[in-house]
Amino acid sequence: MEWMETTELAAIEQVRAGDGEAFRLLVERYGRTVFRLTYRMTGNEQDAEDMVQETFLRAYRQIHSYDARAGFGTWLFRIATNCTLDLLRKRGVRRESQEPGGDDGTPRAEFASSAPSPERLAISAQIRRRLRVALAQLSPAERAAFILRHFEGVPMVEISRALGHSNSAARQSVFRAAAKLRRALAPLEGTAK
Repeated sequence: MEWMETTELAAIEQVRAGDGEAFRLLVERYGRTVFRLTYRMTGNEQDAEDMVQETFLRAYRQIHSYDARAGFGTWLFRIATNCTLDLLRKRGVRRESQEPGGDDGTPRAEFASSAPSPERLAISAQIRRRLRVALAQLSPAERAAFILRHFEGVPMVEISRALGHSNSAARQSVFRAAAKLRRALAPLEGTAK
């Protein structure tokens, strides 16, 4: 059972037995990660918060279908990805996000001793904007696969499970996404040095 802790398994069993409070442990453990995933997929903080709520609501309702042979996080990522893909399909539009802070949505911390130059800050902001736009141009499956792999560090086997694809299809989604992002960021090459 890979990295699952006894407390997580116990919480799942308690939820299955009707203890709604035990679900809080799972929400606390995975809430921030699910938010980062859905925020990067939607590019919108409110949509991401809605998708987190929908993800955990579905997970709670479907907890009896969870199979402990797969990681709980993988199962949850699949639910979050499906909820978000449903939203994106329903809207049929791609949005550019408004970044409220750091790349993961948290406020940026500034340290006086290592403050970058104003030129460096401008270049970094330009790269972030270009990346945000490029991510929005990816297909939802490519965006989900890329975000899970490169932002969340999820292994390919778990990505394939989360997306319901074969390992090779998940790898191709990550590869295509990376190639598209490289092309989108190519005009900025050399400016970040």
